[in-house]
Amino acid sequence: MTTASADGLRRLIHASPTMTSRVYRLHSTLELPLEDAYDFFEDPDLPPEIADIDITRRNNTLIVSAVAKDDSMSKYTPTAQLKASVTENRVYEEDPDEMGPPGAASTGSAGGGPQWGALEEEEEEIESELVEYACFKGDRETVLQNTALQYAMFEVLCEVAKVAEKGTLTAIAAVDEELTAVRIVDGEERPAAINVAEEPRDGEEEEGVNWRDNEFIS
Repeated sequence: MTTASADGLRRLIHASPTMTSRVYRLHSTLELPLEDAYDFFEDPDLPPEIADIDITRRNNTLIVSAVAKDDSMSKYTPTAQLKASVTENRVYEEDPDEMGPPGAASTGSAGGGPQWGALEEEEEEIESELVEYACFKGDRETVLQNTALQYAMFEVLCEVAKVAEKGTLTAIAAVDEELTAVRIVDGEERPAAINVAEEPRDGEEEEGVNWRDNEFIS
C-alpha cells in the first residue's frame, strides 16, 4: 500500500486543470545483472512517445535516456532518464548456506571411521565470480529524472521491474487525471492501493501527553 498525505494529494489533483500523466511518488530498490540490463534495452517495447533509448555509463553510474519521437521538442529540452548505480556482487555456483560449512566430513564409512579423503575434497573453495549489477535504488529524484517524457520513461522502468532479479518498485502516478498506485515486487505485479493519511495540524502534538517526560510515569 502506498501512503500519501491528504494535503499532498489535494495539491497533486488541483495543481493543473489539464494535468497530463505524471509520476508523483516513486521508490525503487530494483537490482538486476548489468548484462541483463543491457540485453533488455537492446530491443525494449517502448511507449509511443519514445523513439529510442540512449545508454551511457559514467564510472559506476548507468544513465538511460529517452529519445523523443516528437521532432518539435527542442534539442535543448532534457528528456527523462533512469539512473542506476553499478556495483559488484559475488555470485556462487551453489548457495554456500545450502552446502553446509566448508570442511564438514562425513562420519559414515564402510569401516565406521571418518573418510579423510572425502574431507580433503570438501575443503576445496566454492567457485564464484564477481558480477556487476545495475541498481535502480532511491526515490523519484534519484531514479527517474527530468520532466519531459517522464511518465513514458516510468513505464519503461516498470518493465525493468518485471525482469529484475529482486527489489520493489512502488509509485503513485496520475493517468488521465486519475491517481493510480503501482507495486511490483521481485518481478511480479502486486495489488496496490493509495492510503490517504491526514497530517497532524500545528499544535496538535503539543496538546497530547508527553509520554517520554511525565512525572506520573516511573
